[in-house]
Amino acid sequence: MTQIHVLGVRHHGPGSARAVSEALDALDPDAVLVEGAPELDPILPFLIDADMRPPVAGIVYPRDDPRGAVFYPLAMFSPEWVASRWALERGRVLAGMDLPAVHALAIRRSARDAAVVAEQDAEQDADAEIGSDPSDEPDGELSAEAAAVLDPVTALAHAAGYDDPERWWEDAVEQRSDSPLTRFAALTEAIAELRSDTVMPSTLLDENDELDLSLLHAPLGPAMTAVREAAMRKRLRAEVKAGHERIVVVCGAWHAPALDLKDAPTAASDTRLLRGLPKIAVDTAWVPWTAARLSQASGYGAGVASPGWYAHLFRLWAAGSTDDPGMAWLVRVARELRAQGVPASPASVVDAFRLAETLAAVRGRPAAGLDELNDAVLSALLDGNPLPLDLVRSRLIVGDDIGAVPEGAPRVPLAADLERQQRTLRLKPTATAQQATFDLRTESGLAKSVLLHRLRLLGVPWGRPVDAGSTTGTFKEAWELRWEPELSVALISASTYGGTVVDAATSMVAEIAASAASLGQLSTLIGDCLDAQLPVVEVVRALSDRAAEHSDVSELLSTVEPLATVCRYGTLRTAGDESGIAEVRRVLDTTVVRVCIGLPAAAVMLDDAAAARLRAVLDSAHLGVLLLDDAELRDRWCATLRLLAERDRVSPLIAGRAARLLHDVRHVDDDWLRQRMRLALSAGADPRDAAGWLEGAFAGDAALIIHDRQVLGLIDTWLTAVDEQVFDDLLPLLRRTFSEFHKSERATIGRLVATPEESAGVAVEVDVEAAGPALAAVARLLGWHVTETEIAHEEVMS
Repeated sequence: MTQIHVLGVRHHGPGSARAVSEALDALDPDAVLVEGAPELDPILPFLIDADMRPPVAGIVYPRDDPRGAVFYPLAMFSPEWVASRWALERGRVLAGMDLPAVHALAIRRSARDAAVVAEQDAEQDADAEIGSDPSDEPDGELSAEAAAVLDPVTALAHAAGYDDPERWWEDAVEQRSDSPLTRFAALTEAIAELRSDTVMPSTLLDENDELDLSLLHAPLGPAMTAVREAAMRKRLRAEVKAGHERIVVVCGAWHAPALDLKDAPTAASDTRLLRGLPKIAVDTAWVPWTAARLSQASGYGAGVASPGWYAHLFRLWAAGSTDDPGMAWLVRVARELRAQGVPASPASVVDAFRLAETLAAVRGRPAAGLDELNDAVLSALLDGNPLPLDLVRSRLIVGDDIGAVPEGAPRVPLAADLERQQRTLRLKPTATAQQATFDLRTESGLAKSVLLHRLRLLGVPWGRPVDAGSTTGTFKEAWELRWEPELSVALISASTYGGTVVDAATSMVAEIAASAASLGQLSTLIGDCLDAQLPVVEVVRALSDRAAEHSDVSELLSTVEPLATVCRYGTLRTAGDESGIAEVRRVLDTTVVRVCIGLPAAAVMLDDAAAARLRAVLDSAHLGVLLLDDAELRDRWCATLRLLAERDRVSPLIAGRAARLLHDVRHVDDDWLRQRMRLALSAGADPRDAAGWLEGAFAGDAALIIHDRQVLGLIDTWLTAVDEQVFDDLLPLLRRTFSEFHKSERATIGRLVATPEESAGVAVEVDVEAAGPALAAVARLLGWHVTETEIAHEEVMS
């Protein structure tokens, strides 16, 4: 007769892990069944590989859509990790038991598709639904039953008045002097009471003994739970039939009562429940996990809020240490605080420990837990300052551990290629954000930059470009690097494009180019390709073809700056290969010519929103043209701007902006700008058009108004003459323009307006003798060889 022992645990609970280890040693079973996808069985032996370092996660993903993956995370304090390694190290049978992922993922896909259809139907019927009750809308929180399924130990702890399930486990389970098996039996009995109202599986079948698959779309609903437990019992019965003498089942505590085969539904009933489930093809792999991600629910069970604290407790137990966990924790906290420059003396640590014990006694708890320790640290070590405690929470309570997977473990070729490049370039993935600066003049720095740019194109943003700080050149690049477990899924998804990073990125770029929705997207993609040292031929061809048949001037304008940036700076990464840059320049020249032809007509009769959009791309294109050392191209562009500034029906916002851009590059003189301004602000002009012209000419830059007193005088005179009623209408427009100026600039303009003789352009007397040394120094910096005596000469002063 096979003995079956069901150990209901809290996923990621160190107390559960300790109890499971003790129970396994006492029972010495022939087979161990662990809650998890059976598809992971072939790769479970990697758990005892010397290079396997938790936290890690088993991943099961649809072969045709890796983004639909489900994870089974394991930490050193996870009961499943302890049970699996116990069985593998002793050569016992180890298997996963749960609803096979081929069915579970197919059901999830069906639920997702049904949700999309329901959302579309709701959008179509939205206008017909009048007076709907907001209380009918879901609030996004789990129901009490769903929360109990996810983490029943927490439900029991809350029922007993505990906020920390591990503290309740310690008090209610660990402090008991009986055997681990007795503790698990008591826990199963308590869970059975929680399950007293659970839906019986037989009630889920219709009169034809068939299951409505839509009932399974709620992942924590009673139907899905019943189907999962039927699959568990089916696997358990198979192991019993195999003739094992003793079987130990390690599963979530909620499922433990359902796995008692004496009182469970019959095998025939379970078979009917599992009949006709959808199926898809899946693959499996091991991926590194992080301590921070252990706080998220995925696969089985809920996450834990304090993985670093739980790891601390489990390490002490595993090492057989007799140290008080609270004192050992405070020693680590003090060490971390000192490393961050916060004083933490041994005497203060002792005071904090005594305070934590006192708090535990006052709160009626047998020992100090994390809450008491945090309160004691805040009071005795930090003098009530919570900021350093946030650092302790990040570094110790949560932790920055990142797991590792052995080389022989299953993985997609793309992930293996990335790991090879990481080792070659000495770029180690970390769970915490790390700043790195690469010198693109060196082979190593350039290779690291290229790898990160390729990964970003693949949708694997391991690195994020950041400001390089004091570096002003283009030869250095700063990144913020942080590895997230989700990137492993992104790698699997990207593996459909190729087996190496470069091949996959090249294929991905070709697909993006073929489906790009705008010319601006294609222009940016060219720059990204050059940063990643990928061929740009396909992208340039797509851009050329799209631009040739595109008539939207705004779209064409948006491509100028990205293409000009590529032409100006792209050669830094092309290692002497100028063919791609030359092709980009050809497309750019053609685009600028087409823009110059079409822009005057496109700027006529625009509403405010269209004018604002055109102004933004006009500024961008202007910067792009200035990047190029091409006098002919610049002259053509400036001639087009002058046409915009002088044509009557052009939007005032665009006309004012064109005039300002021309003045900034000294293509026109001050007198010309003042003349255009007088015409725009003349008495016969619509005041609203005048305000638009001012916004285009001066928005974002008050330097010209401050330093050219005649310009300020013109604005002051025009504004003074505006009718009071019209002024009320103009005020929002003027406020929008002046609000973009710095506070100090607005204050300076106010002082100048308050001094009529200055705003009218009256000369201000300068003490040449006092200013002589400073002016001479400025002259030397400018390369003018003049003396302080010569400074006083009127011509030199001018």
